[in-house]
Amino acid sequence: MEAEAAKFLGAGIACFGMAGAAIGVSNIFGSFLSGALRNPAAAAGQTGNLIFGFAVTEALGIFSFLVALLLLFAV
Repeated sequence: MEAEAAKFLGAGIACFGMAGAAIGVSNIFGSFLSGALRNPAAAAGQTGNLIFGFAVTEALGIFSFLVALLLLFAV
């Protein structure tokens, strides 16, 4: 296998982390919405946790995208 093909293959595999981040974000917002509909009075108190979970999950997706870019252009 050529080195160029291996770079593209590795970058594609690294992008699976972005799919995991998308699933994680949808899981976070779905759970928040489910809980907010069951107990609307407590929803305002959980908004900070929602934003923190969203930020951490998206950061992991961005890190996997960074790895893919590094494999494509830096190696």
